[in-house]
Amino acid sequence: MAKFDPASLRYDAQGLIPCIAQEAATGEVLMMAWMNAAAVERTLDTGRMTYWSRSRQDFWIKGESSGHVQALVELRVDCDRDCLLALVRQTGPACHTYRAVCFYTAVREGEEVVMMDPL
Repeated sequence: MAKFDPASLRYDAQGLIPCIAQEAATGEVLMMAWMNAAAVERTLDTGRMTYWSRSRQDFWIKGESSGHVQALVELRVDCDRDCLLALVRQTGPACHTYRAVCFYTAVREGEEVVMMDPL
């Protein structure tokens, strides 16, 4: 086993890497957000999902203001080292729209269909 180094990941030109959050218990895909190396380190140090907000240019600890916390169970790195998968325990809805997941709109036969209402 080798010690994990966040610098070994392949970040984009802005120093970011996409991270998909998945509910560890069910496998349901919850959301996607961006992380930089410091957010990866903070997540691993605290066990709480910490993302990088591109709009605010600041760290975003999931659930810090809403209480809808994501507790890290396991962090996985894809084969190209340019995407992360975070297995989490989600408390409350994952989406800022108060839906359980962010992927609540389907495209069916060229039409957008909203599949779930807010909780």
